Amino acid sequence: MPMLTSRIGQHIELTISGRPQLDTGLLIDAGDDIVVIFRQERYYYIPTKHIHHFRVIPSPEKDNEGTLYENPLEWAAGESISFRKTLFNARGVFMEVFLTGVHTLSGYLTSVMNDYLVFYSTVFHTVYVPLDHVKLIMPYPANKPPFSLENERLNVKPTGLTLARTFEQQLKKMEGSLAVLDHGEATDKFGIVQSVDRGLLHLVLADGESVIWNIQHIKSVHLP
Repeated sequence: MPMLTSRIGQHIELTISGRPQLDTGLLIDAGDDIVVIFRQERYYYIPTKHIHHFRVIPSPEKDNEGTLYENPLEWAAGESISFRKTLFNARGVFMEVFLTGVHTLSGYLTSVMNDYLVFYSTVFHTVYVPLDHVKLIMPYPANKPPFSLENERLNVKPTGLTLARTFEQQLKKMEGSLAVLDHGEATDKFGIVQSVDRGLLHLVLADGESVIWNIQHIKSVHLP
């Protein structure tokens, strides 16, 4: 993305889908589908399709971004950065994944499939997240795991589900199981997966009522 690559090394302000506030930072790198900024001692990896707008801003007189440290998702010198390469480099790295306003996962990425990723959350354990809903990735510095937990307390606990290539196929494997959509933000996002077919998920709620969800609008799924 030439409009961004030509501004590497400058401070920018940008709006990201689902983020209520403007984000600012030092532009570190830019590829065709992802940019990297450094702000407040964290690297932010942002898929370009979720950037609404950006503009160059004056460098602050006092640098509040913090001291640059070794990038935990560093790529080879001269290698172009991309969203998918970033995800593969991020496997096993402690990080936050921002999905939307109140939906942020802390933990680490374990697998990258065709159109979704598998994330081990310190709170929700194994979570399946469509790639289209990943708005922002923020690795923790190597010496700062989430919640100051020791690594041995963050070992992955297998779910017993094998991984399908696509998100819809993975949801299909959950038929008959109790599942939580979007962290259970509403009562109609927690229930038994009755069926999955042609982009739709049939969920039976606790009161026996049914609701049909368009899979494209599901931001995350986990099994309680």
